[in-house]
Amino acid sequence: MKQNKISNTLSPNYRPSIWQELKNAIRGTEADYTTIGLRRAIFLLAIPMILELVMESTFAVVDIYFVGQLGASAVATVGLTETYLFLLYSIGMGLSMAVTAIIARRIGEKSTEDAGSSAVQSIFLALLASAPFAIGGIFFAKELLALMGADEWAIQNGYRYTQWMLGGNAVIMLLFVINAIFRGAGDAAIAMRVLFISNGINIILDPLLIFGWGPFPSMGIEGAAIATNIGRGVGVLLQCWVLFKGSKHIRIKRSQVYLNVKALLNIFRTSLGGVGQMIVAMTSWIFLMRILADVGSEAVAGATIALRIMMFTMMPAFGLANAAATLVGQNLGAKNPDRAESSVWKIGFYNMIFLVGVSLIYFFYNESLMRIFTADPRVIAIGGEWLQILSYSYFVYGWWMVSTSAFNGAGDTKTPTKINVVFFWLIQIPLAYFLAIHLKWDHSGVFWAVFASETMVGLFTLWLFTRGKWKTVEV
Repeated sequence: MKQNKISNTLSPNYRPSIWQELKNAIRGTEADYTTIGLRRAIFLLAIPMILELVMESTFAVVDIYFVGQLGASAVATVGLTETYLFLLYSIGMGLSMAVTAIIARRIGEKSTEDAGSSAVQSIFLALLASAPFAIGGIFFAKELLALMGADEWAIQNGYRYTQWMLGGNAVIMLLFVINAIFRGAGDAAIAMRVLFISNGINIILDPLLIFGWGPFPSMGIEGAAIATNIGRGVGVLLQCWVLFKGSKHIRIKRSQVYLNVKALLNIFRTSLGGVGQMIVAMTSWIFLMRILADVGSEAVAGATIALRIMMFTMMPAFGLANAAATLVGQNLGAKNPDRAESSVWKIGFYNMIFLVGVSLIYFFYNESLMRIFTADPRVIAIGGEWLQILSYSYFVYGWWMVSTSAFNGAGDTKTPTKINVVFFWLIQIPLAYFLAIHLKWDHSGVFWAVFASETMVGLFTLWLFTRGKWKTVEV
């Protein structure tokens, strides 16, 4: 009887209830995502991916809520430190794109041994990439903050936050990459549980270490960084334990733990496009933050809080986009490109509907959202303005996310990189500088430049996806 139940669960024609399917998505399933119904595959992958990212963004929002009580300069310190972390994220996310594509392709080909070997080499690569950031953060924190135009309080009191965040960046990098391994393999539920535990610890420790309580000393903004490192360090240990124990779709054997230069270089080459596209986008954000720093700390604080709100509300959309990457990679590995394309169109439509709802909330309740995190009227007005401006084009964002994920899931990370160079470096940055500084629109000029450039890049990327060259990429 038990065997029949398992067989039915894995059958393409299996039709469980919504409640049962939700439990399957959260627990994880051994379902083959290249053969089961497409809507069911999207549901099983997207639910844990959405919950994973919602938890991550919940931590970001809670973190900025507690730090916001220390004042605008403390929030600005977090924002300026994150401009450097964005460079780290760009490498971690770019590497994760390659890892997801390669693992998904191997799983689709039913080559589980090769998938495990690729996972090991991606971990080695993540550790190598984290080293320069750790050195820079530990020894040059004050100089890095000064370079970004930080005020005196941030340099003298906030630098330890920067030291902790950059010095302990290896845990951030490993969380990115190992969760990408799980997502590519189809074990999105594991990635979700890891972040729930990791960020749950962060949320508990944040107020204890920032403000102090009982045996915990009051550490101010430094406490937020220590809480983050502890929580994410626990998450990485849990990830490694699951990888070696074996999940439903992938397992690393001890015999595979050695440096395989050929496999490592394959991941590195595939990741270059992903890293490139993220570096282009993130460095563009650094330039925008530098322009906002010239406007004032309130502009940086308003943009930082607005960004956290955006990341929180957009997590379901990012989760759906991640599901598209896994489905594209696995179905291309299974030699079924038409099914890969169908998954993108379905997910893109779901994404558009969701983000239209988000845009309505931004339009009508932008300042109400900002008031949750700050009482500074100037910061509220600036952040609220950005949320309202972006609400005009969120329906395009949904398609942009999914079509970009389709390219990345196929292993074609170079095409989005080229697109980003044009629309972010050649259009967004010059336009933001011209509007904010030349025309003296200040922060409004930056926000309108972001709106214009990201609307254009979304429409162009979707058009390029329809041409179908991504179906022929080999990884």
